[in-house]
Amino acid sequence: MTADLAALKPSSPFAAFESRDFRAYAAARLLATVAFQMQSVAVGFQIYTLTRDPMALGYVGLAQFLPVAGLSLVTGHAADRFDRRGIVVLCYLASSLAALALFFIARSPSPSVSAIYAVLVLLGTARAFQGPAGASLLPALVPTAHFQNAATWQSTLWQLGAIGGPSLGGLLYGFWRAPAPVYLSSSVALAAACAGLLAVRVRTGRMEKKPPSLATVLAGLRYVRQKKVLLASISLDFMAVFLGGAVALLPMYATDVLHVGPEGQGFLRAAPAVGAGLMAALLAFRPIRRHAGPKMLFCVGLFGLATIVFGLSKSFPLSLAALTVLGAADMVSVVVRMTLEQMAAPPAMRGRVSAVNMVFVGASNELGEFESGTLASIVGAVPTVVIGGVGTISVVLLWGWLFPELRAVDRLEDVRATDEEGAATTA
Repeated sequence: MTADLAALKPSSPFAAFESRDFRAYAAARLLATVAFQMQSVAVGFQIYTLTRDPMALGYVGLAQFLPVAGLSLVTGHAADRFDRRGIVVLCYLASSLAALALFFIARSPSPSVSAIYAVLVLLGTARAFQGPAGASLLPALVPTAHFQNAATWQSTLWQLGAIGGPSLGGLLYGFWRAPAPVYLSSSVALAAACAGLLAVRVRTGRMEKKPPSLATVLAGLRYVRQKKVLLASISLDFMAVFLGGAVALLPMYATDVLHVGPEGQGFLRAAPAVGAGLMAALLAFRPIRRHAGPKMLFCVGLFGLATIVFGLSKSFPLSLAALTVLGAADMVSVVVRMTLEQMAAPPAMRGRVSAVNMVFVGASNELGEFESGTLASIVGAVPTVVIGGVGTISVVLLWGWLFPELRAVDRLEDVRATDEEGAATTA
């Protein structure tokens, strides 16, 4: 047993980069992340500038979440039935065209908020297909022994993009005093990401061999429900981000609470990514070896505490520090959840399990934005964020009691699944 565990350990902190396909995929994903984050800052600030309505910020999240929720069963099945790399390429291309549409809307004399929402629905549709395909493609790019290392580095690079993207988007917006240059830059970066992904040689082909049926489409949902450790980790992440959605209200904080403008909003948006990036780099060198479940629960609780501190802060440096801690705590949860999601799912079902996870993640982010915007329009931004942080801590305590399977997770390498389990689920 000890020899088997030793064989599963990455040979170095950079083990995943030994794979040429992983390097190409990671570079493309980094470009895409920068593009999406730049675009997110511009959309939020433009919408709030045009409307001065917190509910309008909530609709930004809702417009992107509805396609993810509505298409989740289809997109997960597509990721298991068609070539996953090809799906991601098409999604990046569609997202590039959508960013170009936002550019032309922003250039019009009277930008239409409804038109922006319509484009966000298209972006949400592309994301609905890209998420399961991209997540389930990752295990095919590296040896199994290197997967946790690959997941950690993928998260690290995502966070680097999430640091640079909002900062760059905010600076461009502030320099030009307009969102159009941000959207054009996003479109170019997404086109480059699409071209970079073509360098990935892996072709997953058809993983699900059974003919399409209601049973095969719903298999991922049934598997997550039966696999309590997956259900616990995914639902915990959902509740934490849904309740602790401070990021959704950053345009309000930047404008009305901290008075730092679009440039300051860019730095606020980047702060969680700074913390997450530092934590991800630490995890690459010192991966989670033991007590993974308890560490996840502790860090989600820390996420809630940092949310409360940010909500009460009137100081820009303290707000940046709180968001940095928030991002670092969230990264531990992300790495544990991503590893569990892919290792605890049979290879032929990873797309559908990823789709279920994406609905929860999408719901936590986009529905969390909607919830935060709605509540903020009633009680204000500060009470909304503080209530969310308290709720997150409460959920951690409740989930720790309801799901002993999550508390019991020790080594992530021990949580493995076989195709036989997947076959039993679809039978």
